[in-house]
This record gives sequence, C-alpha cells and structure tokens, in this order.
Amino acid sequence: MSSRRRQLHFNAFLMEAGHHEAAWRLPHSNPRADFDLGHWIELARLAESAKFDSLFLADGPALIGTGEFRPPGQLEPLTLLTALSQATSMIGLIATVSSTYNEPYNLARRLASVDHVSGGRAGWNIVTSAGSDEAANFGLDDRPGHAERYARADEFLRVTKALWDSWEAEAVIADRATGRYADPARLHRLGHEGTHFKLAGPLNVERPPQGHPLLVQAGSSEDGKNFAARHAEAIFTAHTTYERAAGFYADIRARTKAAGRDPDTVIVLPGIVPYIGSTEAEARALAREFDELRVPEYGLRQLAAVFETEPSVFALDDPLPAFILSKPKLEGSQSRSDLIIDLAVREQLTVRQIISRLGGGRGHFEFVGTPEQIADTIIAWFEGGAADGFNIMAPALPSGLAAFAEHVLPILRGKGLFREEYEGTTLREHYGLPVPPNQFHS
Repeated sequence: MSSRRRQLHFNAFLMEAGHHEAAWRLPHSNPRADFDLGHWIELARLAESAKFDSLFLADGPALIGTGEFRPPGQLEPLTLLTALSQATSMIGLIATVSSTYNEPYNLARRLASVDHVSGGRAGWNIVTSAGSDEAANFGLDDRPGHAERYARADEFLRVTKALWDSWEAEAVIADRATGRYADPARLHRLGHEGTHFKLAGPLNVERPPQGHPLLVQAGSSEDGKNFAARHAEAIFTAHTTYERAAGFYADIRARTKAAGRDPDTVIVLPGIVPYIGSTEAEARALAREFDELRVPEYGLRQLAAVFETEPSVFALDDPLPAFILSKPKLEGSQSRSDLIIDLAVREQLTVRQIISRLGGGRGHFEFVGTPEQIADTIIAWFEGGAADGFNIMAPALPSGLAAFAEHVLPILRGKGLFREEYEGTTLREHYGLPVPPNQFHS
C-alpha cells in the first residue's frame, strides 16, 4: 500500500434508469434503459470522466420480480462489461457472478478474458445467490442452504485462483527460431478433487494482467464476513447509520487480520443513495418526487421476498409483524433482513414507511441534502473509521451520477481526498492493491 495520504475510493453502481424503484417513471428517464447499450456506454464514460475507481453491475440469473412495476430483465454482465471495456480506457469494470450457479473453469476463463480485453480492469463481485427463483432456473427445487452455499463458494474461489495461476509468467516463449511456443513445465495441471468440484486444469487462457481480477464480496452475514476475510479485496456493504458502518468496518478488519491477511488490503465501500439539491429544500423536493411515484404493491412484494413470506402478512399502517421482529432464520439474505428490522425498530416505522425508505436503495444509506452536506458526511464516515470510500447509487441515471460528479467530487478534490487524474491503468492500481503472487511460481 502507498504511504501517501489516504484517499477516497468511489464505485459507480449502475442500474438501468436508476436505483430508485420508480426512476424509470421520471419524465427525463429512459424506461428502456435496461437493454440500451448506448445508455450503459454513456454512464460508463460519465463515471470515467469523473475518475471513479470502478463501475459495478449487479446481476442474478432470474427475472427481477414479476415485471409488473419495474424493469425485470438485465443484460448478462460480463458480456456488457466486454462492450464497455471498448468504450472506456481506464475505469475498473466489476460484475456480479454467482458461485452457486456456475462452474470454476468456465467462469475463470470468462473473467480472465474480460481482464485481458480490458487491459487489466476486471473485477468479480462474488455472490452465493439468495433467491429461490434462481434455483428453479437450474433444475433445483430450492436454493442450497446458506452455509452450504458459502462452503461451495470457498472451494470455488480456491479453485478459480489456482486456474488463474496455472500459467506462469514465463510460460510463453514464442521462439520463432526454434519453433518452441510454450514451456509445458510452466503450464500447471491442478488435479483438484474436492467436496464440490473435480477438475484437471490448466486454464486455456493466459494468467490475467492483474494476476487475478479484483475480488469483491457483498454479504454481511456471519458466513459472508468470514468469507470476505479470507478472500475479498473490496467489500460492498449496506448500512443506514454511521455507528453500524463503523462497527462493520472494525469487525471486518479484525476478521481479515485473524485470517492472516493485511486489513489495509481490503477496501470497504458502503452504499450511499444521494439526493442532491442546491438547497436542503430542493433536495427534499427531489426525494419527494421519487417517493410519490412509488407503487406500494411493489414495495410490499419486495419486502415479503426478503423475509421469505407473503405480502398479505403486512398491514401498511402497522409495524412489522411480531414473527418477523423475532428475526427468524432465513436461507436468503440474512444481513439485509437484519438491517431492515433494525431500521424499523430504531425509528419505529410502519410498513408503509419502511417500503418508502427502501424504495431508493433497498436498505442502503440514503442522504438528502446539499453537495456540501453530502461531502461532509462522506468525510465523516471516511475519517471516522466507517469506510474507505463509497458505492455511489444514484437514484436516477444519468442525472444523479452527473450531479454527484459535478457538485460533490470537486469539494472532495479541494480537500485532497480524491484523485484529479488516474495514476494507474488497472483496477488494482486504482484501489492501491498489489498483484497477487502466482502460487505455482518456482
């Protein structure tokens, strides 16, 4: 890690017309942004011009909801990142891919390929897939259990890293005079036989430019945090208060150290949904405009999905039901359900108020205010030990991302807390992280 003054890291979390569930209904929005490559290129170039470390695409192998109230589909993210890699030259490119519904060899090959074609800018957000609807698309009656999914993910990561390492740097000789192209002794078979996977190797793609694509993790359950401590180089996380974020930050650093890794090589990026106005009143009016476009039925369906129940158990003007407040064990998104319960109890919210609060960021930190207020909050979390930067989740795109770039980043640059220009060309260089050593190097 560099000895210079610590600086913020920013990831642009891109989501079709925006993160707010009603963003597609705004007069200036593109309701068909989901499959419009030009829209994604515009967002990627906007984030790169603002010198963001990276952009990020969420994903899941199933329709989002029923499609009745929000765009339900999405382009396959590694395909989209490949296109965006040719429309940009510097910004990091991170995609979500499930370890539950993929195989190590195929995914290692695809991610290595994206890293090559982008010149070392690929990142992988590793998820274990919480939804039962996803399992149904792969011939399963239900998703594997939470602990089982993480056990598979752990072996998946170990095998994938070995596949990326299976070509040593000196493997390719390409000697025209002798006709000798590669040294077979530097192309390594794995011969892996584990609980979940059996494969030979080596990979048929040369080691990625970054050694390994940047490894990102987004789960905050106990299993998720332990997995992150062993493998993650960046963590996307959701917190609604500074206190929760600071507690998570300290916890993940302690777990990383206990796992034998340097905590300074793990970048923690909470999500923030900024509603930006030149005055507080203007920012509140903007947030209100979004909120008035919500369809409560959609919010109830999403809330029910998190708690693995039916929408009918909720009454809009009542608190959460007692059986939910008792925090039943869930097989899906355990950390997100805990976050929602804690928010509801702390602020004594009704169900109607809860789904309003979740409409913009699904439980991520929403901030309504002026550029100066948003910048001050970011600095407070950063300097107070709650974050290394932020996952910027604009409620509408591209307008919200442009507002953040034009009005908030200059304040942070003025304080020396964010880059003026890129100083490297790879995603690892943007995050100040080293290229991992090759485990097979002799």
